[in-house]
Amino acid sequence: MTKVGTRGDQAALETLIIGNSPAAARLREMIRRVARSNASVMLCGPSGSGKELVARAIHDEGARSGQAFSAINCGAIPGDLIESELFGHEKGSFTGAHARRIGHFEASEGGTLFLDEIGDMRFDMQVKLLRVLEERTIVRVGSSEVKRVDVRVISATHQDLGAAIADGKFREDLFFRLGVVVLQVPSLADRVEDIPALIRHFQRKMPADVKCRYDDDAMHLLMRHRWPGNVRELRNFVERASVLHGGETLGVEDVAILLNPTAALQPRQAIPTGPVAAEASADGQAPAMPFAKAPAPGRPIDLKREIETIELEQIHVALDLADGIISEAARLLTLKRTTLIEKMRKYGVQQQAA
Repeated sequence: MTKVGTRGDQAALETLIIGNSPAAARLREMIRRVARSNASVMLCGPSGSGKELVARAIHDEGARSGQAFSAINCGAIPGDLIESELFGHEKGSFTGAHARRIGHFEASEGGTLFLDEIGDMRFDMQVKLLRVLEERTIVRVGSSEVKRVDVRVISATHQDLGAAIADGKFREDLFFRLGVVVLQVPSLADRVEDIPALIRHFQRKMPADVKCRYDDDAMHLLMRHRWPGNVRELRNFVERASVLHGGETLGVEDVAILLNPTAALQPRQAIPTGPVAAEASADGQAPAMPFAKAPAPGRPIDLKREIETIELEQIHVALDLADGIISEAARLLTLKRTTLIEKMRKYGVQQQAA
């Protein structure tokens, strides 16, 4: 949920932002520019595109590189706890506060605080955050002591904050305070030329006997896939391939199945190879795989149970692609967030309702 760390050595941008596509090159150049200042930066882009990695690169390229870098996901913390997470609390300030706690602003003193999924922050907390950004002071929950803080804030969101502002769900003044510089992080679909380099990057620490290779048709299919989960989905794909096909050279059939995790539970079907493989899907997706088997002759099929099984499988896949962020999983499933939470409760899926 949160990460805190320091780095004395300045990481090379080429190591952090993998690839030589025009989109990756532009991103590296923008990182170099914004790293020279202490201005607040807002990173916009789809979930899984690597916004935290970009925030880390901005920190490492700037004057604060030797100081703390702290990250907090505003969408993964219950609303009644986020004030304590950010500003800290005193012992006894609320039920369960058994000791004094230092918040992320204090822990990041002299360094950088990354606020991910800022669009999910509760409206009343937006007011408190705005005050901290304007006054550069914090007050722990349960305390009256005002403490000055020197922290660079980088925020990120996959949401349309313009629409959220119009709907009265996000403060316009906070947006302008956080977004002195607004930086767009490209989706993986906008930089498919980087996929081979990214695969090599994800495999770099794997033993040689589990690294997969991909024939030309397989790589072509990977580069035609839409990657709704972006770089995170590709990373999960590489790991899944190494587990199931370690050391093998994969063809288009193997890749098509691996791109759809639930399809791995079903019997394989023949998929065209060679030049015609490029036409397997008009929109660049792997060919669809069946989810449920047909009923046997003379035997009834429990349609309700089959549908529930498929629904549960898809919920697990979406949560995996979204790293447990329920609002993003709901988007992938084209459901309302509250509807997804209800379904998770129905199936007993133990996941924090972020």
